[in-house]
Amino acid sequence: MNAFMKTHANEIERILASYPPERKRAAVMPLLHLAQQEAGYITEQAMQDIAEICEISATEVASIVGYYTMFHDAPGGKVRLMVCTDVACRLRGAREYLAELCNGLGIEPGQTTADGLVTIEEVKCIAACNHAPVFQSQINDEIEYHENLNAVRTLEWLKLMTASMKPAPKDQDLGHREAANE
Repeated sequence: MNAFMKTHANEIERILASYPPERKRAAVMPLLHLAQQEAGYITEQAMQDIAEICEISATEVASIVGYYTMFHDAPGGKVRLMVCTDVACRLRGAREYLAELCNGLGIEPGQTTADGLVTIEEVKCIAACNHAPVFQSQINDEIEYHENLNAVRTLEWLKLMTASMKPAPKDQDLGHREAANE
């Protein structure tokens, strides 16, 4: 029994029960979601373990992770922005939009902000060509599409989304007030 199976035996059994035994490979995507919940990305070991469970190759599992923008094979921010820069979106200003976002965040595509909150990725086609510039956001397992944007509106949205994720600032005077009141 592999490590992933040991850690998530009940959830894996529940997922596999949804598919005929001879169609275990159909459980790959739900198992990938389960694996990604642990650390926010899917480790190479998890891909190998899932391949073993589904009786397919690790390469097949890795190709699924690589194809779908909802799966990640490396650590990233708590908020992931995937900006489409395919041809149709590029014609509607997606490259400039991505550059402005990166400039506003102080990072390049594929990087994460210093506070670990935002990762921005350049992707191909998220099926919203006529609404570009467009991005897909992923926070935990929640995926949303945001269309007809500009960098200012997106950066404002990010500020709102990440505000609750940052640790609350410590009140330097709190300790002094408490001590004075004792």
